[in-house]
Amino acid sequence: MFSKLGVSAIKKDLTNTIELCKRIDNPQFKFRSVHVAGTNGKGSVSHMLAAILQTAGYKTGLYTSPHLLDFRERIRINGEMIPQQEVVEFVKSQKKTIEEIEPSFFEVTVAMAFQYLAEQHVDIAIIEVGLGGRLDSTNLITPRLSVITNIGYDHTNILGNTLAQIAFEKAGIIKQHVPVIVGEKHPETDDLFTKKAVDTGSKLIFASDEWEIEVEKESAKVKGESSKVKTTDQLKFEAIETINRISIPLSLDLTGSYQLKNIKTVLSAVKQLQTQGFVITETHLQQALKQVKTLTGLRGRWETLATSPLIICDTGHNEHGITEVLKNINSTGYKNLHMVIGMVKDKDIAKVLSLLPAEAEYYFCAPPIERAKPAVELAQEAQVFHLHGKVFTTVTDALDAAKQAAEEDDLIFVGGSTFVVAEVIS
Repeated sequence: MFSKLGVSAIKKDLTNTIELCKRIDNPQFKFRSVHVAGTNGKGSVSHMLAAILQTAGYKTGLYTSPHLLDFRERIRINGEMIPQQEVVEFVKSQKKTIEEIEPSFFEVTVAMAFQYLAEQHVDIAIIEVGLGGRLDSTNLITPRLSVITNIGYDHTNILGNTLAQIAFEKAGIIKQHVPVIVGEKHPETDDLFTKKAVDTGSKLIFASDEWEIEVEKESAKVKGESSKVKTTDQLKFEAIETINRISIPLSLDLTGSYQLKNIKTVLSAVKQLQTQGFVITETHLQQALKQVKTLTGLRGRWETLATSPLIICDTGHNEHGITEVLKNINSTGYKNLHMVIGMVKDKDIAKVLSLLPAEAEYYFCAPPIERAKPAVELAQEAQVFHLHGKVFTTVTDALDAAKQAAEEDDLIFVGGSTFVVAEVIS
């Protein structure tokens, strides 16, 4: 599993997935789909789109990765995970093929997802890219719409060391004459996406050009204040179309401020689906977005786990993701900050550590996977950036220590890796 091992678990091309799907009668061609790639936000965007289509009355499949607690989280229809027996039967029926081809864990999972979605006759499926795009196993589909949330530095050892190189891999999901939504503009990548869209005859839309967001005003929250920390379970805002200035009042149950970028991508995707005949109303949007977590089972995005003290976790784990997390931390009122942090070896650990606040108390830990950075080593690297704290054997021990040390008005943040978040949620 890439989740456990990293790059050594990746197969270098689509050969295995093509052969696997061929042997099960190419299920990827038997349902309509939306393909979602990007450095950050692709999971949130995928879940929001699934919630909207489901609320609009469509039988909606959703394929995402990685999972937090249960493998079956990766494959859902209308929010319901694939039954255990379906997983068992697929592996049993394909055992001979799997032993012959020797596909990766991810390749088998993608084929399983495609077959299940086809057999269940979904009206449409949202398919999230695992890594990159061009050579990702999901890239066998020809979707109704391609979506690329943003481009940032992550998996540089696989995708490349420049934004242009990374964008080239993400742009690999753009298909002939299939419209593409790109969430954010960037001078290093815009021309690449434009050229790719021209080459494929694809309509290109930058979501950041189509929408403006005005957030409902809240009273200011200041670090170090002694008053009780307040949290909200809904992010309220107005989405305004830049051309006709039509305003849509919306409320989102994913409260991280970074979702305000993702929502533009979602709304542009919805507009394109509407032009293709999908009936999605403003009421559908409003009903779906205020209950994305309930409808789809999404967890770990700026999620409040407890209050008194306030405990929040987030799966952001690269430079871009941590930057957005820190914006949320800085806008949250608290007296003292406690950071329960663990990371994996193949990330740009130094870059992430350089962003973290020196005034926080740190609880260094490691999730129980082979890719994990040993907590002792993480703490040693952190000292270079004047980050100080204690080392713990497990994530649970680290969180327990933070709870013991924290006062009622403090903030405990848990993150640095999806796998750290998975441990605290479990």
